[in-house]
Amino acid sequence: QFVESGGDLVQAGGSLRLSCKASRMITSTFNSAIMGWYRQAPGKQRELVATITHGRDTGYAESVKGRFTISRDSAKKMVYLQMNDLKPEDTAIYYCNRYNLELPWGQGTQVTVSS
Repeated sequence: QFVESGGDLVQAGGSLRLSCKASRMITSTFNSAIMGWYRQAPGKQRELVATITHGRDTGYAESVKGRFTISRDSAKKMVYLQMNDLKPEDTAIYYCNRYNLELPWGQGTQVTVSS
């Protein structure tokens, strides 16, 4: 359902922009969905990082507030996550999905932040 990209190895303080293509979601379903970015660090449960409504209202986990920005392009069925001032604790596999009614997960994209 989702194809994530943009992950990389960066130094602390660096930036990355993640992209997610909702390749199999019907456009009308995508446009009405609240979309989210999630992450899973080694040995930890997957956690919600950010959400965006069809009206572009956004929400963020406290740990990323002020550093990450979620956005979407409805015409392209894309969701983005701009990550600034990255910290080693941001190291994880990042996934996107529909919030609160998840569809099959994609492969995710690996973000590694070195100190």
